Amino acid sequence: MRFFQPLASASAWKSPTVIALVLANLIPLYGVLALGWEVFPLLLLFWVENVIIGGFNVLKMLLAAPQSGVHWVVKLFMIPFFCVHYGMFTFVHGVFVVALFGRQLQGGAGFPGPATFLRLISEQHLWIAGIGLAISHGFSFGWNYLWRGEFRTASLPALMQQPYGRVVVLHLTILGGGYLMMAMGSPTAGLVLLVVLKVVLDIRSHVREHNKLSPAATGPV
Repeated sequence: MRFFQPLASASAWKSPTVIALVLANLIPLYGVLALGWEVFPLLLLFWVENVIIGGFNVLKMLLAAPQSGVHWVVKLFMIPFFCVHYGMFTFVHGVFVVALFGRQLQGGAGFPGPATFLRLISEQHLWIAGIGLAISHGFSFGWNYLWRGEFRTASLPALMQQPYGRVVVLHLTILGGGYLMMAMGSPTAGLVLLVVLKVVLDIRSHVREHNKLSPAATGPV
């Protein structure tokens, strides 16, 4: 099946960045198995990862094609536009997560803002897991984008669209699965499968993304 083609290569699974991605996702798996996490902490953590991805995408746009003077002019418009557009997109997604799964709009609670998200991250003890995901994405940024030279040929329009594809495909699936798990009372086996599904989708999008961006297309991503 075409869906599994990006996962079929043994070299993809030996990639340092794929290994880092899998290791980072062992933290939410530990949260489910050892700390008793239910649906909401998982989905909130995955939302935090979207914020991390957006931050690294801004860095990618800033460093893309540095040899081109025209690109620096275009960046003056495209980077602020991405920050506003992706920021609103992510915020609405976050409101949906905390309202539906965290029940934060019940009992006359005010509309969630940045302080609400920070409070919930602390209450759910997600800082370590979030830092782990940030390290994974930071390693991928350094290894693939900087060391392997993806930044030299990266396209600003492509970078503008890149995070949305991951968020839409991955999180529609995860939100649907999360809603099902919540309806079933958050069974541990179901949450483990949800984390595994997220990892598989993550690796698939990761391999496809960097295979497209790699200027030399040599070696594993």
